[in-house]
This record gives sequence, structure tokens and C-alpha cells, in this order.
Amino acid sequence: MYDKTIFTQSSAIKRFIYALENRLFVEAHELLEDDWKNYKKNGEKEKAKALQGLINGATALALYYIKNRPEGYKKVWPVFEKYKHLLNLIEIEEKEKFYEAKDLLIKINNNIKL
Repeated sequence: MYDKTIFTQSSAIKRFIYALENRLFVEAHELLEDDWKNYKKNGEKEKAKALQGLINGATALALYYIKNRPEGYKKVWPVFEKYKHLLNLIEIEEKEKFYEAKDLLIKINNNIKL
């Protein structure tokens, strides 16, 4: 069930950050998915891959912290690592928020002990 406070944020990336800050990793995964699909559909490959990286970062954290599946985490986190640099190459509204989301994923990930 969604924390309804997520929806008080004005954009998908702000909702994504809110979800990460509140350890709502499963919900975070869903919040950027529509934008990712639209970029993919419109042939904006680098934007789609940049968002895919963030989505997979949240998915990896969900696998580790919520689903208790460290092996799944180990398979998914590298997708975030692979695509995070694309944020430097794209033009996107609220770009600073995308950097904030990336940094937050890294900070949370740094607490993982395998």
C-alpha cells in the first residue's frame, strides 16, 4: 500500500526521492516507470537508460532490504552502476533532482553489508 504522502510531491522524481528517503523502495521503483516507458517509446535511449538505472537502483534496494534476496540485489545493482553516468549526458527537467536521487541511492547502498 502506498504512503499517500508520496503524492503530495509535485513531480515523479520528487516522489521517487521521497520514497527512497522513507525506504519505500518497491514504490520508488514504480514512480519513474511511466517516464521510462515514454522515453523508450519516443526513442530517447539515453534518457530511458538513465531512468532505468535509477529504477533498478531502487529495485536492488528493495530486493536486499524488503525481499531479503541479496543474490537478486547483486544481479540488479550493477544496472544502476552501468547507467548512472548517463545523467551527465542528458537534458531533463529538474536534473538536479535526478542527481539527488542518484546520490541518495548510493548513500543507502553504502550501508549494505554482503
